[in-house]
Amino acid sequence: MPRIFCVANQKGGVGKTTTAVNLAWGLALANQKTLLIDLDPQCNATTGLGLQPVERHPLLVDRPLRESWIRGGLESLEVLPGCRSFQDVDQLENGTQSRREWLKQHLDAETGVFDAVIIDSPPSLGELTQAALASSTEVIMPIQCEYYAMEGLTQMIHVIREIMQKDTGRLTFGGILLTMFDPKFELTHEVDREVRDFFGDIVFDTTIPRDIVFSESPSHGKSVLSYAPRSRGARAYIELCMEVLDRD
Repeated sequence: MPRIFCVANQKGGVGKTTTAVNLAWGLALANQKTLLIDLDPQCNATTGLGLQPVERHPLLVDRPLRESWIRGGLESLEVLPGCRSFQDVDQLENGTQSRREWLKQHLDAETGVFDAVIIDSPPSLGELTQAALASSTEVIMPIQCEYYAMEGLTQMIHVIREIMQKDTGRLTFGGILLTMFDPKFELTHEVDREVRDFFGDIVFDTTIPRDIVFSESPSHGKSVLSYAPRSRGARAYIELCMEVLDRD
């Protein structure tokens, strides 16, 4: 069974999709056969690798998931693209069948050929995000080093713990990732201390810096690791991938 990572945060703009894309790319570079699943209706994980969203979401069409995988730019990376169809998004969110059990069955049945599966979830605590969490083995939560970093975090942690207790019991904390780290600002260090004091070893040692390449690379349809491999941002995600592999 692969390690299934759900990259989740109810807030937008915290580096969630950037983390999903670059973690998937980095693990693939490390010869981990990796699948990136785009569950965010914005489809930024899809377009960020130069791919196009599909008309119908692959999780809703009547064919095996493997027939919808698209090569993501590396031999070891496949992408299950997202869909912007309001009808499909509504069906994914509000279908009559339990979204949690339904998604888990799909992933368990068809992802055994992978070493790692990365799910980019919507920026919400809705049913689709909860289904993604319940289908995963680990949750990675990006938190930006800014004033409102802790806003809504208690609610997010509550949902994660509830899923840990009530669902399959296989979900664990993969780690909390500090993003938008700028050592020039005292606020950055205050947030860093506060998060590490509260969560301890759950927090990754790696921090993700502010770097313009995070804004530039999606417009070129590339991960940061392929767009600017010598950048601070790329080095940070390589270090994160090494930490993730060490935590296996």
